[in-house]
Amino acid sequence: MNNVLVVVYSHTGTSRRLAELLCSQQGWRMTEIHDEEPRRGAVGSLRCLVDSFFRRRPAIRYEGPPPERFDVVVLVSPIWGQRLAGPMRSFLDQKRDRLPNIAVVSVMGGRGAPNAVAEIGRLLGRSPTLATAFTMREVDDGSCATRLQAFGTAVRSSDDSQPGVRPATLSPQAT
Repeated sequence: MNNVLVVVYSHTGTSRRLAELLCSQQGWRMTEIHDEEPRRGAVGSLRCLVDSFFRRRPAIRYEGPPPERFDVVVLVSPIWGQRLAGPMRSFLDQKRDRLPNIAVVSVMGGRGAPNAVAEIGRLLGRSPTLATAFTMREVDDGSCATRLQAFGTAVRSSDDSQPGVRPATLSPQAT
């Protein structure tokens, strides 16, 4: 399967670097979610945590292609306070009825990916078909490349004839 869109939200650039690597490995198209109100400095970082804690849906801009044109959409998002980043929550809320099969890549300081995957399932009313997580350290030092390649291969080879929910999690290595 090559009709895959990677949708990324990245506040610090770490998730974007991971999404770019995945797209370069697989030859997939990438598009970004942007905050309507930029998150700058300490106040911006505090907003990240508050948005996650209260599960807020901040205003976003998405100028990418319609997700329904793809067989799979891979969501790449940071974890804030052990929860899904607010802008990705907003994207899911806005596009939920137009999203095909979903795969998820979480980027975290240490924990929280299962919480984010569960929240995505609640927001969509169905679980992602595949999910994996990486620590920021794995992205920064490049040790994520092999597992990211395996995840991309799993997405590429997923069979649309399988039942709608096929949970398969590729867990991050203990750090």
